[in-house]
Amino acid sequence: MRVLWILTLCAMACAQTRPSLMEEVGKTNLPALTLHAGDLVAVSVYDAPELTRTVRVESDGTIRLPLLTEGLQAAGRMPSELERELVSALKSAEILVDPVVKITVVEYHSRPISVMGAVRKPVTFQADGVVTLLDALSRAEGLTDEAGADILVTQNDAVQHVAVKRLMDGTDPSLNLRLTGNEEVRVPVAGKIFVLGNIRKPGAFPVRDPGDSTVLRMVALSEGLMPFSEKTAYIIRRLEGEKPQEIPIELAKIMERKSPDVPLEIGDILYVPDNKTRRSTMGILDRVAGFGASTASGVLIWH
Repeated sequence: MRVLWILTLCAMACAQTRPSLMEEVGKTNLPALTLHAGDLVAVSVYDAPELTRTVRVESDGTIRLPLLTEGLQAAGRMPSELERELVSALKSAEILVDPVVKITVVEYHSRPISVMGAVRKPVTFQADGVVTLLDALSRAEGLTDEAGADILVTQNDAVQHVAVKRLMDGTDPSLNLRLTGNEEVRVPVAGKIFVLGNIRKPGAFPVRDPGDSTVLRMVALSEGLMPFSEKTAYIIRRLEGEKPQEIPIELAKIMERKSPDVPLEIGDILYVPDNKTRRSTMGILDRVAGFGASTASGVLIWH
């Protein structure tokens, strides 16, 4: 009777120990993904400390354990699939009769995510489980002012376009893509429109929304016109394989809202000429005004 009681207690202890052991190991497990060379896994075999250890998936895609003459194919398999393979191998080699195996991923070292382009700090890092697109951009310290309207994400040789504005606004959560490794996140530099001539702040202005790029907007971004600007401005547009086109526009009428605004394309040059004749006339009038003021005061000063 005493022997039966002891056996019953041992069975209860074993029943409690096995689940407890498996739960403890599972606490550190990363999200289940297929294994690749370089990944580090923890192998736990109940009641076999010589087989319980952490091993790295070798370059040939296998893991090797003591007492097993051949390596086990790990690359391309889920941890649960590798568990079943190890159970089968231990039985076939007659090492254990009824092995209880748990395999967890300690760290992934074969899942690089690259973030490049118009970001503050281009970076490549390993995906520890599942990473979102916003997580990846955060690792790169965010976008620069030169970032374009779309982000290009390459996953499994397919390229997805993600609108920056909608992603940042959070209006569509599905745009915050889940990245599991081996992805490339590229943020193209925005195309530019160039504003030159008789304006206050000439320069190149990035275009994030092509539908919102017009003559009035570019004039506003360049802080307005200088005095003596011509009424007619020109759009210089370069088409591939063709000579540049010079398109005249009635700038004065557009500014006065007497003519519709004109859309611009990426790469356009908006040129605002200087009315040199008018400037020369105004210069003469200024001199005459100065001459009259000086003679009225009894002092003659030549300008």
